[in-house]
Amino acid sequence: MTKTKAVLAALVLSTAVFGGTLSPALAGPDVNTTAGLVLADGKPAPGLAVHGYDVVAYQTEAKPVRGDAQFATVHKEATYRFASKANLDAFKANPAKYEPAYGGYCAYGISVGAKFDGDPNFWKVVDGKLYLNLDSGIQQTWLKDVAGAIKKAETNWASIKDKLPSQIN
Repeated sequence: MTKTKAVLAALVLSTAVFGGTLSPALAGPDVNTTAGLVLADGKPAPGLAVHGYDVVAYQTEAKPVRGDAQFATVHKEATYRFASKANLDAFKANPAKYEPAYGGYCAYGISVGAKFDGDPNFWKVVDGKLYLNLDSGIQQTWLKDVAGAIKKAETNWASIKDKLPSQIN
């Protein structure tokens, strides 16, 4: 692990632990999900993408909106929830338009070669794509050079997309 990654990881962990934001994120390889429900047959249901927030609402209402379990679909082995049937239908018609960049992991984390939870309250839509960040401090750092961070993240994503956070050095 490089010195920069080690310092960043320590900063993020201490912020999460002491700030009370440590999330129960269960990292799938390419979609970040939180713990799901158990199905009637005892198998785990796909985890919630974007902590159950409606990914369409970021673009149509320009704010985070909690999804409702009655308007849900499974996409890429993750459950997406929506605030309305119209938003569910919009997502089903074009999931690539609405699903978050980097599977909902923190965009800044991906730009430095790491996978951190993306908090649905720290977001930005750039060129029609939803990007999440870990927290306010990380988002402020990411916002200093969004284009540069996205360029770095695109390069890094190719090599870490299929890895669990624990598998990244």
